[in-house]
Amino acid sequence: MRLVVTRPQPDGERTAAALRMRGHEVLLAPLMRVEPVAADLSGAWGAVIVTSANAPAAIAGNPARPTLIKRPLFAVGRRSAEAALAAGFTDVETAGGDVRDLVRLVAERRADAQAPLLYLAGEDRAADLIGELAARGVAAEMRLVYRAVTAPFPPALVEAIAAGTVAGVLHFSKRSAENYVAGARAAGLADPALALRHYCLAAAVAEPLIEAGARHVSVARRPEESALIALLPSSQA
Repeated sequence: MRLVVTRPQPDGERTAAALRMRGHEVLLAPLMRVEPVAADLSGAWGAVIVTSANAPAAIAGNPARPTLIKRPLFAVGRRSAEAALAAGFTDVETAGGDVRDLVRLVAERRADAQAPLLYLAGEDRAADLIGELAARGVAAEMRLVYRAVTAPFPPALVEAIAAGTVAGVLHFSKRSAENYVAGARAAGLADPALALRHYCLAAAVAEPLIEAGARHVSVARRPEESALIALLPSSQA
């Protein structure tokens, strides 16, 4: 299959490599780009929390980074944990890939913590992590450290959809799915763009596509890249 990957770089290239290893052809068409946001991260934090692989890299130039990387870090899943290790954190614990799993993990490990925890967050968030932790008796504060900026449909994607040379699209966030729908409409390609097969990381990611009229939508059983890729038919199909 020729598949479209819409997630930002460098994650998009990593996903493309995994797909190519399985025999698929890939069109990289990032519909967002991630940029860091300056933030005051100073404080006596008990630990750090991340729910995205974008967060650890976003603080690379922050003055508080040398102190933060010495603190324990709780990551929502494997990919965000790998990003934290690559950013210099050494004491990293990983949840099962879901925010609820992350809340349970943090509550179990930090139930008696005296210092508040620091949540390194993006501008768009699907869950109220701070509120859920507070309900478990865990004090945490959020700091915005990165944002996703919308990118238009690249010419290669416009040409591929118009020519009917792609079979499916992989969507990793609700925001990118919304961008896909808006970009398709702006390009005058709403019908053929929505007629493709759409593979979504979670039910929330699928919502904008279904609301726009997409009929061939599949949702991963777990919010992980491997589960999303498992939805795809074999390259011989």
